[in-house]
Amino acid sequence: MRAACKLASRVLNFAGTLVKPSITTNEIDMAGHHMIVEAGAYPSPLGYGGFPKSICTSVNECACHGLPDSTQLQNGDIITIDVNVFLNYFLWRKKAEYAISAHYDQSCVWEEVLQNKCLNKYNHTAIDGQFYFYQFEGL
Repeated sequence: MRAACKLASRVLNFAGTLVKPSITTNEIDMAGHHMIVEAGAYPSPLGYGGFPKSICTSVNECACHGLPDSTQLQNGDIITIDVNVFLNYFLWRKKAEYAISAHYDQSCVWEEVLQNKCLNKYNHTAIDGQFYFYQFEGL
């Protein structure tokens, strides 16, 4: 299970480094596919229900399970990359959102930033085994 998790994380991190203006979602998919197969794993989406690609790339209004194609990323786009690997009889899924901007050296990983903020707030809300839910401010 750990090997599958680590591989999914490595593939997602690598795919995130490719996110920049003018790259196509097909190029991100091909790089992810190569990395998954080289590690001895299988990209789970490939062939599932007829899905022809190895990872999902959802750009802007596409909510989820976007099909990689020749679409070039542009400044201002938001892309969600979803990596699913099957390794040693375990399936692991990782995903992250990236905002494309020429003003930064690397894209921002919005989901992880938000997740870490929520996790830190959530961990501090557990008092004596009771969980208190409230509106998060500043997220």
